[in-house]
Amino acid sequence: MQSMALAVDKGSVELGPSLLGGVSLPAAVVHEGPLEHNLVWMQRFAEAHGARLAPHGKTTMTPALFHRQIQAGAWGITLATAPQCRAAFAHGITRLLMANQLVGQANMAIIASLIEQGATFYCVVDSQENVRQLGRFFAKRGLILPVLIEVGVPGGRCGCRTQQQILSLAGTIAEEPALSLAGLEGYEGVVHGADPEAGIRAYAKYLVDVAVELEAAKRFSEPEPIVTASGSAWYDLIAEAFEGAPLQGRFTAVLRPGCYVVHDHGLYRDAQSAVLARRPDLPDGLEPALEVFAQVQSLPEPGLAIIALGKRDIGHDQLPIALRRYRETGTPEQLLSVDGWEVTKIMDQHTFVRLPKEALDVEVGDIVAFGASHPCLTFDKWRQLLLVDNDLNVKEHLATYF
Repeated sequence: MQSMALAVDKGSVELGPSLLGGVSLPAAVVHEGPLEHNLVWMQRFAEAHGARLAPHGKTTMTPALFHRQIQAGAWGITLATAPQCRAAFAHGITRLLMANQLVGQANMAIIASLIEQGATFYCVVDSQENVRQLGRFFAKRGLILPVLIEVGVPGGRCGCRTQQQILSLAGTIAEEPALSLAGLEGYEGVVHGADPEAGIRAYAKYLVDVAVELEAAKRFSEPEPIVTASGSAWYDLIAEAFEGAPLQGRFTAVLRPGCYVVHDHGLYRDAQSAVLARRPDLPDGLEPALEVFAQVQSLPEPGLAIIALGKRDIGHDQLPIALRRYRETGTPEQLLSVDGWEVTKIMDQHTFVRLPKEALDVEVGDIVAFGASHPCLTFDKWRQLLLVDNDLNVKEHLATYF
């Protein structure tokens, strides 16, 4: 008789089995209820602040989730590289914001092809040389490339460091017939210091002020140019700055958080707590939707459990957290305790858990749900994840395209 086990370690998926009795573990899992909550929550947040939402797709590189975001009202999808844009477009996403410089003729060719096929595409620029390279390439293809000037900070990542550099670059773009200046882009996550909140507020104001100045100088090619920023930690401060009077009705304000879609049990959980502390008027909050299910593999000595879960399976910039435990072939209601469980070490395919003295009922084969920090670093380990309902039954497989 053929086995009913469902292999999910980079293979194909049939639908229907339970995580507790029909799935080869470990498996990366997205919980449907929290996912739907997060989609609605962030879309409402953006709309309440007069902004559009272009979620950063690099978090998941999962077209099925992109489409859920679009269906919830997202304006477009943000990506980081030309191949990511190609993957998203191949799966029906037509408005692409590449929050990165487009460098190299091979990458330019990918984007030119997408534009020729009907994609609406934006990328960022921060140097005279890149502007000239793009101008030459897209002129030869007979295409117009919309670009956004990236506004950086000293000591940060990419982006123009001074207002004079921004104004000069706008002039150079105007000299390139194949380019159009569609707006400004920034990323506040590179702002650091003793008081990051104050620094980010100042950066957001600067971004808005420069946009208004360029508009007054008639540098933009579009009637409502784009002003965009926001990662997944400080989106509330960016939204507040964009909501101000200088942008209302004159610009298209675009927020770009990505991790919100599944949230997490670490970095962004803490960031969300800070958002809610700053904004007590906000209802509820985001909910963690991503977990990795794995089994107890060995109980080699008292107080130690080895889990069949490793760096190949789950993000580990912070150690995973044991959330819940089940008996294999049990039911979701039959929860077993993980109180006092402490993950102490993670290897390629093994996780070490220190057990409390009271943990006398742990058995080889027990199924443990783990939470992780920074969902990007879990998604990119899987060719597919499993969407499950409240009963832990598989409803859909979510293919990734990293």
